[in-house]
Amino acid sequence: MEGCEREKENYDMSCILHIETSTKVCSVALSQDGQLIYHEEDFDGPNHSVRCGEMAEAALSFANSHAIPVDAVAVGSGPGSYTGLRIGASIAKGICYGRALPLIAIPTPQIMCVPVLLKNDDLPEDALLIPMTDARRMEVYSAVYDRSLHEVRGIEANIVETDTYQEYLDKHPVYFFGDGSAKCRQIISHPNAHFIEGIAPLAKHMFPLAEKAMMRGDFQDAAYFEPFYLKEFVAIKSKKLL
Repeated sequence: MEGCEREKENYDMSCILHIETSTKVCSVALSQDGQLIYHEEDFDGPNHSVRCGEMAEAALSFANSHAIPVDAVAVGSGPGSYTGLRIGASIAKGICYGRALPLIAIPTPQIMCVPVLLKNDDLPEDALLIPMTDARRMEVYSAVYDRSLHEVRGIEANIVETDTYQEYLDKHPVYFFGDGSAKCRQIISHPNAHFIEGIAPLAKHMFPLAEKAMMRGDFQDAAYFEPFYLKEFVAIKSKKLL
């Protein structure tokens, strides 16, 4: 695909369309040269099958009306809702094919970290961030990052228990957020545990990550790209023999 061959081009001046559909919230945004120039969110969902296409079209119309060429499409890659991710990925890939644009995939946990870092610049230097996506019952998908968004631990499926994140809590202040963090608040009472409410993955928070990916030439093959769907959760716990 032409988009996969564009990594050698100069992207210092670029416009990216962002699409995020991994949760009940559907959102799109446009960024240009490090600035957010358009965004729209629908918090009343999930209405992704109807709203995502409409919102993406509105964003592209905005770019066209301002004579701004779109250079790439970024999509939240999950983990998250199967239906939401499938719709977002399909629309993103369709735009890439139709306009011969490169596709960028941004992990949903990293997207959730962006507003936390932007709004909490007084976080301790050794703070760890744990964005959480709700699975079911007491289960979440989570990852662990430091303040520079370096991955301390990759995305894993966890059953939330009092000691699930003990190794991090004993050594660092840990900040939990995302739609899976509410169930942790009920169970984790460690003095180093902090909970931030109101954090959802939104397209308007994708652009710092997407622009870095674009500068690296970190593009996906639109023909084969698949989001990180939430798989059937299988928890294996050892049991003592009687």
